[in-house]
Amino acid sequence: MITRSDEKKDFNDIYEIINDASSAYKEIIPLDRWQEPYMPKEELKKQIREGVEFWNYTEDSEILGVMGIQFMKDVTLIRHAYVRTAQRKKGIGGMLLKHLCDMSETPILIGTWADASWAIDFYKKHGFRLLSETEKNKLLNIYWSIPERQVETSIVLANDDWISNT
Repeated sequence: MITRSDEKKDFNDIYEIINDASSAYKEIIPLDRWQEPYMPKEELKKQIREGVEFWNYTEDSEILGVMGIQFMKDVTLIRHAYVRTAQRKKGIGGMLLKHLCDMSETPILIGTWADASWAIDFYKKHGFRLLSETEKNKLLNIYWSIPERQVETSIVLANDDWISNT
């Protein structure tokens, strides 16, 4: 079942899932971008304060996956998409992504690490397209608050609504 997260009640589960699932990035993303935990609690709280709404996929009262959505002025960002390591490859991420895409009334952008091929393949499978390096750099600086080094090592994907409006 997919439900909007109660960030206060679900905070520890969201934190745990993000940091469990992000272990896939270890030794994949640049070493200077890796930290333990991958997303500290203060950073997660900051993301929520800045408007990231988390949605949960729950089975038998256990949250198995989370995905964030952030409505900006003219775009929707999909943020922090993670499924518990033990629950991967069961369609949970796809169900969450479809639910959030159905909620969006503006073009959707997704940023991820350039070397996270499995994440890129997942988004491509669900109809997203890689944007050019030039457009990626511009968009990461407009819609995300990330260090320049992360901009250098990331990519941006967009749905067809974005592509048809550019």
